[in-house]
Amino acid sequence: MLNNQYGQIARYAKLRYASLLMLVVISIGTSGYMAFEDLEFVNALYLSVITISTVGFSDALITTTEGKLFTILLIMIGWSGFAYAISVITSHFVEGGMGNIIHKYRHKNLLRKMKNHTILVGYGRNGKQAAEELNKRGSEFVIIEKVHELIISSLSKNIEFVEGDATEDEVLKEAEIEKAKSIIITLPLDADNLFVTITARSLNPKIQIITRASSESAEKKLLIAGADEVVMPEYVGGSHMAAMVSSVDVVRFLDHISLSGEADTNLVEIECGDLPENMINQTIFELGVRTKSGANIIGFKAPNGEIVTNPTPDTSILPGSKLFVLGDPNQISKMKSMLKLKND
Repeated sequence: MLNNQYGQIARYAKLRYASLLMLVVISIGTSGYMAFEDLEFVNALYLSVITISTVGFSDALITTTEGKLFTILLIMIGWSGFAYAISVITSHFVEGGMGNIIHKYRHKNLLRKMKNHTILVGYGRNGKQAAEELNKRGSEFVIIEKVHELIISSLSKNIEFVEGDATEDEVLKEAEIEKAKSIIITLPLDADNLFVTITARSLNPKIQIITRASSESAEKKLLIAGADEVVMPEYVGGSHMAAMVSSVDVVRFLDHISLSGEADTNLVEIECGDLPENMINQTIFELGVRTKSGANIIGFKAPNGEIVTNPTPDTSILPGSKLFVLGDPNQISKMKSMLKLKND
């Protein structure tokens, strides 16, 4: 961060020196022509600029020997300084300042257009894994990160960043939290995750909040603060390894199932509210997902939140319920077309 600040200071100092050099050269040229050729200020300034820039002129404004000698000296000495100043100023606005302005305008314009997107807070180990998964799904998301070096090193990945501290309201607002669908909080400190959870819930009461915790005590506090889901990475990793002791093939089978479209087998969830009205209140058998697409409905979430695994064919699709469907990418695509759903 300090290196970036020093670089900006040096760049602006260089711009000031270049501008001053240009002004000095033009002033010397203008003063010289006013003295040797007895020209008015405007004519002297005009002659000075077109001489230094080597544009040339056809007007017979220089009539004295002193004026001609001064012109030669001005071209020899002044042109190099003038050319240097022009290159520095051009470089600053095209490559530096103007480039930053264009980038910031484009960045803010993209953020304003975001809707129902995901905000990812923190770009550490967990944050990067979450970003990769969101990328695989083709989900629209923006990352909030305060470490400048992490942002710079990831610019080539075409990821949208908001630089700043997510515990500040204005930073969350810049990420368009009022229009976001969900927020994933992966900060290393439980206190920061708790603060961001409270702030996010106050700014968008309907947003889905998923956050990490390092202990059961922190998990309880985060749930009370308004988090919808709390994940303890260390606990998940430990449970995964322990399960492999007695059920290694089951674990490998579950690892084979992906939530994105790249694996051989995908698991997707379908909000029944997204289904056409004529399909609501039908049974799973009447939907015919298995027969028409080859995909399988392996789970059902009732409107009251109860989850049923391997639901029976006579289970009714009620408003507010949810289906969990398993299949390969081709089967999932057919299933979504059959149910008139958009492919991700």
